[in-house]
Amino acid sequence: MHYFWIVAREGGVVRASELLNLTPQTISGQLRQLEEAVGTLLFSRSGRNLVLTETGRLVQSYAEEIFALGAELGEVLRGQPTGRPVQFTVGIVDVVPKLIAYELLAPAYQLPEPVRIVCQEGKLEQLLADLAVHKLDLVLADSPLGPTMNVRAFNHLLGESGMTFFAARELASRYGPGFPCSLDSAPILLPSRASAVRGALTQWMDELGIQPVVVGEFDDSALLKAFGQAGVGVFCVPQAIEHEVERQYHVVPLGRTDVVRERFYAISPERRLKHPAVVAVSTAARERVFHDMG
Repeated sequence: MHYFWIVAREGGVVRASELLNLTPQTISGQLRQLEEAVGTLLFSRSGRNLVLTETGRLVQSYAEEIFALGAELGEVLRGQPTGRPVQFTVGIVDVVPKLIAYELLAPAYQLPEPVRIVCQEGKLEQLLADLAVHKLDLVLADSPLGPTMNVRAFNHLLGESGMTFFAARELASRYGPGFPCSLDSAPILLPSRASAVRGALTQWMDELGIQPVVVGEFDDSALLKAFGQAGVGVFCVPQAIEHEVERQYHVVPLGRTDVVRERFYAISPERRLKHPAVVAVSTAARERVFHDMG
């Protein structure tokens, strides 16, 4: 039933096999067994895609309810005192700064019950697929769940922050005076195009007539900072973590802009947050991480 549910959601066996880390033949065999059990076809083929039959849609509606009840049971069991730590499984989109993720998640350790946080990093689409099958309790992202993504989940804006530009001391002395115009022709390290803030940064620089030399693009925010610390180029981070970045990486701030703002979201399977660790994340965002970033 689980394999059927994933295939129905993804529209094909190949995509489902990638998400489940199984061969297409294995999934196709399981679907045939399910169809034999119900006595009729659950899919018809439309080009390269599989389309649910009328019976398939009926089975899908029951599957949705079954797995929703399973998730609810998991929540109930996690709330029972077992003497073991409550497991809090979080997906973190790879472009989200690690310092932001830490600041948001650390308050979960202050809950009355002991907590074990399990972090999984990846692309948004991959993490949402795991959220949909309840492998994750929460996804931290720099963009909301879009209307085209076929996942039942809800966006919770945690906060937003302007950007601070940093560089190693030698570069800072050269490109700091006259910021932001001083960034023209400066070597710069940018988040990859998969990052939601990349487009806003490019537009801001275009509007100011700034044309830096892009010397690196990164999915991983920690790797970007490591290159910046080594003096390869200027880089920017959310103002919410500028003091931690300055302290940890020993870099010098060049200047700030509130025009470019990076937003962060918690994406959860529940409209109203109930998991105690998720509530702690949301509260920390409002009261500690982004409290003065309005």
